Amino acid sequence: METVRSPSKLSNSHLEAQKGPEGHMVTKRLQSELMQLMMSSPPGISAFPTSDSNILEWNGTITGPEDTHYENLTFRISLSFPGNYPYAAPTIKFVSPMWHPNVDLASGQICLDILKEKWSAVYNVQTILLSLQSLLGEPNNKSPLNPYAANLWDTNPKTYKQKVMEHYQEITD
Repeated sequence: METVRSPSKLSNSHLEAQKGPEGHMVTKRLQSELMQLMMSSPPGISAFPTSDSNILEWNGTITGPEDTHYENLTFRISLSFPGNYPYAAPTIKFVSPMWHPNVDLASGQICLDILKEKWSAVYNVQTILLSLQSLLGEPNNKSPLNPYAANLWDTNPKTYKQKVMEHYQEITD
């Protein structure tokens, strides 16, 4: 069972090196987003800070949506927020092995436009997680990090699913 922390108990000591109001604004924004997730998280997504002392580093999980190759499979992700969030996108990676056209299997890096050139400060943790969950069922095969996966997705769904299951590691804790 993963521990859920109260947003009000999170320290901003990790931001002390950033003098001025920006660090405080980032902390307040992330505390607000954490509260939103805790109060009304859609099914299949979760995220929370890795410790009480650093709100910029989060862990999360994404469960594959129904009627996809990832249905009922749960994957760990890491989220790292920059000091100028939300004006810059967080870095998000799959920690669990992920066989997907838009994920680098070795590094967990994700190719998703809203985490790159289409980032906007209006996005929040919940919208990011929902976009990642949607990506599991609707990859962008025109911009693959894993071309082999993209090819199998388009040409051989049965073999694609076998590859997903070969690499899948069930979360046990």
